[in-house]
Order: sequence, then C-alpha cells, then structure tokens
Amino acid sequence: MDAYLRRIGADRPQRADATALRDLQTRHLRTVPFENLSVHLGEDIVLAERSLVAKIVESGRGGFCYELNGAFAALLRELGFAVALLQARVYDDKGRLGIPYDHLALLVETVDGEGRDGGPWLVDVGFGDSFHHPLAFGDRDDQADPAGTFRIVAAEHGDLDLHRDGKPQYRIVAGRNELADFRAGTWWHRTSPDSPFTRSLVCSRLTDDGGRITLAGRKAVTTTASGERREEPLVDDAAVLAAYRDHFGLRLDRLPPDPRRTED
Repeated sequence: MDAYLRRIGADRPQRADATALRDLQTRHLRTVPFENLSVHLGEDIVLAERSLVAKIVESGRGGFCYELNGAFAALLRELGFAVALLQARVYDDKGRLGIPYDHLALLVETVDGEGRDGGPWLVDVGFGDSFHHPLAFGDRDDQADPAGTFRIVAAEHGDLDLHRDGKPQYRIVAGRNELADFRAGTWWHRTSPDSPFTRSLVCSRLTDDGGRITLAGRKAVTTTASGERREEPLVDDAAVLAAYRDHFGLRLDRLPPDPRRTED
C-alpha cells in the first residue's frame, strides 16, 4: 500500500478524515487512467483485491470501474476508512438504465463523524469524466464540484440517482455488495457487443489543471477546465505507444487493436 501511495503521489495520511479522502481521490484521478485496454489486449480481469492493486501498482496500469474502485477501496481500508461497495446502473444518452452491476462506486465513512462535512461520502475514481471531489452522500441539495453541479436524488425502491448539471449519470441501487458480486457485470463489459468497452478503446485521466487528457484513436485530445480543446495527431504506432507512456505512464509492448479502425 505504500507503493500504491507513491503511485498516486500521496503521503500516508495521519487521519482517515474528509480532507485526506478528498486529496486521495483527486490524486488518483490525476495519475491512474480510466482505461479498458485489457479488453482489447485479451488480458484477464480478476476481481480480487490483490490482483487489482497489483495491476495499478506493479504493472503501472489503470482500468475501469470494477478495477479502479475495487483497488481504491482496498487502499482506503488500509488507511483506516470504512468502505462499502455500491452497485450502480449507468444511464445511456437516451435516458435508459444499463444492466445490473453495470458500475461499482464507493460509500466511504471518515473519522470526522456524520453530516455534510463528515460524510459519509460517495467516492468514485472509476467513472471517467465525473466529480473530482467526494460528494456528501446524505445531502440532497446541489453540490458544487470542479466538474459541474451534482445532486443525489431519491429514486424508487430506495435507490438514488446521481445527477450532473441536471442530467442523470447513474442510479445507485440500495444495498451493500461484495467484490465478487460484480463478476457478471465485468464479464458482460468484456464480452458483449453491446458493451461500450468492446466497441471502443478508452484511455483518459484528469489533468492537474482540472481538464482531461484522452487518447482517442490516433489523436491525443487535451481539454482544459474552461472547455478549450486541442488535438495532437499521432502519425504512427510508435507515436501512439509513446503517447500512452508519456501521458498515462502506460508502458505497452504492443498496441491494442482499435475496434473502430477494424470496422473501417
């Protein structure tokens, strides 16, 4: 876990409080990329804490929600936070909910106590472009974040919807879960032609200034916090491999096949 902290550029916090949690989430988002390269490289995804932490720390890789939040939960528990795994279903661009166990998010309790400033907190380092700082889980008002205005809204059957700028992102299903409960969701996202992860390559992370750097095909796309966009064309395979290394710290020995280029 000390190596994990070094990976994200963090010191071991003295207390498992809200300030430390916010720092850890932000550092994780800035250093460990949201990526689905294992799906296209034919690598297995093992939902076990030791394997997930090893992928991030020893292999210097990222992952998607099950991997990133699964590993981050292990780190937080080691540091004294109480962590529960939340099941969520992601809304698509037509407002339809995804499959059960579509997404894994975290509910984290700190030593500060209860209430907005003391949590519990909704934490997520595995959704890609979403909130930068933990959200007060019990708060039903608007919560300002560098990524926009977020609100946790009551839904049916005791579930909760997470809204960003008035648009629902995902539904948090009531109940607590174990890591093994997400195996079916992981399998579906790795194999189904309907999964967004089998249809495209994803590699993205938060930048230090609050923007994003994303590798999209043969382009490195940088977006600033104010919305300015800059594209850097990558002329060949060597340039793409260098972009993975320089922007994301990923040292790959081969490129994953891009399904969009295969279709073309």
